[in-house]
Amino acid sequence: MTTALQAELDRAQALHGDGHHLPDGTGPNTWPGWRDQNAEYELLAARLDCEAAELEGELTWALVLREEVSEALAESDPDLLTAELLQVATVALRWVDAIAARGRR
Repeated sequence: MTTALQAELDRAQALHGDGHHLPDGTGPNTWPGWRDQNAEYELLAARLDCEAAELEGELTWALVLREEVSEALAESDPDLLTAELLQVATVALRWVDAIAARGRR
C-alpha cells in the first residue's frame, strides 16, 4: 500500500504542485458545492445516515468516509482541521486495506 500511496502523492504533486497557496475553504458556514446547505448541515446529515446504517447493520465504508470528510469540511481551526484530515486519510487507507483483504480471500 505504501508504494501505491507514494505514487498517488507524486501524481498529485505533478498535477497540482504543492498546493500551499490554496485556502482551506472549510468551516461551519462554508460549503464546497454539493448542496445548497452549509457544512454543519451536511455533517449532521452524514452522522445521521451513519448512525441509521449502523443500527440497521448496513454501515459501509462510503458512509464512514462521508462522515469523516464532512467533519473535516465543517472545521475551521487549523489544528482541528489537520486532525480531521488525518482521520479522513486513515479511513481511506483502511478502506483500501479492506478491499485488498477481500481480494485475498
